[in-house]
Amino acid sequence: MSYLKFSADQIFTGTELLSDQLVLITDQSGTIIDLVAEENAGGDIQHHQGILSPGFINTHCHLELSHMKGLIPEHTGLAEFILKIVNERHHSEEAILQAIADAENAMIKNGIVAVGDISNNALTLTQKQLGNLAYHNFIEVSGWKPEIALPRYENALQVYANFKDALNSGQRTNSNSNSRNISINPHAPYSVSNELWELMQPHFEGSVVTIHNQETPAENQLFKDGTGNFVGMYQAMNIDQTHFIPTGKTSLQSVLPKMQNASNIVLVHNTESNPQDILMANQQAIQNKQTIYWCLCPNANLYIENKMPNIDLLRRYNANITIGTDSLASNHQLSILDELKTITAFFPEIQLEELLQWATLNGAKALLQDHQFGSFENGKRPGVILISKLNGEAINDTSTINRLI
Repeated sequence: MSYLKFSADQIFTGTELLSDQLVLITDQSGTIIDLVAEENAGGDIQHHQGILSPGFINTHCHLELSHMKGLIPEHTGLAEFILKIVNERHHSEEAILQAIADAENAMIKNGIVAVGDISNNALTLTQKQLGNLAYHNFIEVSGWKPEIALPRYENALQVYANFKDALNSGQRTNSNSNSRNISINPHAPYSVSNELWELMQPHFEGSVVTIHNQETPAENQLFKDGTGNFVGMYQAMNIDQTHFIPTGKTSLQSVLPKMQNASNIVLVHNTESNPQDILMANQQAIQNKQTIYWCLCPNANLYIENKMPNIDLLRRYNANITIGTDSLASNHQLSILDELKTITAFFPEIQLEELLQWATLNGAKALLQDHQFGSFENGKRPGVILISKLNGEAINDTSTINRLI
């Protein structure tokens, strides 16, 4: 058997940065064989400047919206952004499929190996069946009016079945196709009626569930007292909301107990989460033996609301953090490295070792794919990427990424 051997200034294993004089050994397919001292590695070592890392995990993406790149102005606020998504997402299928393929190729070049992808339809299936990336397919369900709960739920079941059938048939030839990596998920607290929650809840048990969380102050305002920008959004969409009774709590405190049977919960955005929200989430995770992850998409937050999540607060309460890109409708690129650059610019005190764990092992664990991805452990195939042009041990605007495997 022939081997590939890589060395660099440093190697990030998934949990720690190791100094030079070490060599990462893989087989030709990228399966990790060992990490050894250079004097024990033999010849044919590829020497690189920078940091070797497992491939990145994008825990939140909307690949099906890739055709909307640049169509929505920045800083509209979430309510206006949603209206534009609803009204402007319909393009020719040919254009949508081409944009999906182009976006996936960009993620591959950007060192991403696995993706938590939101799917409201089956348009991404053709591309995903090629097995270029590993996906957890989050089949998204929304419906604020109680009377549409059943048809929306039945539509999600059909999309789920389409994915399951297609990925089951692909398993025989493609290891990146796995029907277990599919789940039914609520879109957001402000878009799912109680009736729809009840229909979805049986599907949560033992699965990974994701939800858009506290992306704007209006979300908490709606649940606390029934006012705010979402009321105007419902009116613009001719949606009657007289059925909704405010809870007097934040949106997260109102809906998180509905997901208590999930194995993992991935909360996305979190720009308006407060200490009480995080403490409640930590308590629920302990009580229900589940793990809650807080996915950050800072470039999308800046694009839509021009606001960053309070990352220091999440770290203070030992939150499990992962990184996502959101969609090209709300971002200029699908690059985990660019998300890390933005975080570093706003929070320079966060060490690279911690950032890289968010982008690799934490993301793999969140998607229940850490058996293959996230770390340089023997037998895994996590991908091997090279991060170059660092400022010491810090990412900067000029840092680059190169996918080696």
